[in-house]
Amino acid sequence: MKSIQALREQRQQLAKEARNQMEQKGDRAWTKEDQTTFDERADKIDGIENEITAVEKVMALEIEDHNRDVETFRRNPGANAESNKPRALFAKLLREGPANMTREEMADIRNTMSTTAPSQGGYTVQTDVAKELIDALKAYGGMRGLASSITTSQGNPLGYPTSDGTAEEGEWVPENTGATSGDASFGTVGLNTFKASSKIITIPIELLMDSSIDIIAMVNKRIRDRLGRTMNKGFTVGSGTGQPLGYVPAASVGKIGATGQTVTVLYDDLVDLQESIDQAYQDAGTCRFMMHQQTRKVVRKIKDGSGRPIWAESYEAGIKTGTPAQLLGSDVAINNDMAQPAANAKTIGFGDFSKYMIRDVLDFILFRFEDSAFASKGQVGFLAWSRAGGNLLDVNGIKLYQQSAT
Repeated sequence: MKSIQALREQRQQLAKEARNQMEQKGDRAWTKEDQTTFDERADKIDGIENEITAVEKVMALEIEDHNRDVETFRRNPGANAESNKPRALFAKLLREGPANMTREEMADIRNTMSTTAPSQGGYTVQTDVAKELIDALKAYGGMRGLASSITTSQGNPLGYPTSDGTAEEGEWVPENTGATSGDASFGTVGLNTFKASSKIITIPIELLMDSSIDIIAMVNKRIRDRLGRTMNKGFTVGSGTGQPLGYVPAASVGKIGATGQTVTVLYDDLVDLQESIDQAYQDAGTCRFMMHQQTRKVVRKIKDGSGRPIWAESYEAGIKTGTPAQLLGSDVAINNDMAQPAANAKTIGFGDFSKYMIRDVLDFILFRFEDSAFASKGQVGFLAWSRAGGNLLDVNGIKLYQQSAT
């Protein structure tokens, strides 16, 4: 198996070759041979991306543990046993349960919790661990990588102030003439929170009893992955009833495909979608496309009038020398909670995704189950509850492409 670095370098080289091919051709029409060469590179890039994903899944836990240990040492190389006592006690609570904790130990744990009262056998996660979880969720792909976010200590209803100044302008004023009034208009958008569950996570007792296992990191990773996926779906397509209002239901349609385009997208459609966003947003340089991976597969094959692909491959986005994938000069984000091409589906978003606001509540509640249903299988169960919300603050900031109905 190739190293992940070798795979990334191979992918980066192919992407550079693809971009260089596009730049060298300039405005000249593409020949059949040009297209064959470009398509072969694109197919190889797809294959390498799949291989990278597989390797990353295998390495994920080890890399996460290593990075966490390095970061902990970097931030506090002189940490002693006393400073780690609250975390050690919380790990003991996870491993052995409250029945095996002394009264003094439980008191110490409650002093470091995000709230201080147990709830029907559930205990709120310590403040530092809760922050760690929220930070990990913020790094989760899709919406959290682009949206704005705030964290509140409680989940009370919140009205977030909004203002759209794209249509406002000043005036020319003659001498000795007063300026007219032009008060900015403000509104509010509901930013309420909703409860998300990780579902019950079962862990073998043997792992819990292994002192070499970082039990907090293990439970956190499972919680992060499950809640991260659930929340990203809510922030993307959530209905707003019992869950966040996703940006797709909140945003308006900027372009509808012509009859017959139930699963296809044309060059003109993407241009019209871009131009449906006011230039004031685009001047900030933060507008981008968002789509499902399967939609990307369709868009990658679109050509301009000279037969040139309009998709520019990424040079490993995130690497210092890299560049993200681009479409018609704008960056592209992949979000697999977006709809795939189908009749009436809203498959592509374009705009400034920082106009979507995510609200997290610093109050994770964790339940530990060790009754007969779990003990008979040699397992312990964990269930996490978290509250979060989201809403689009400016409906003019993001527009959608909708496939044709027929």
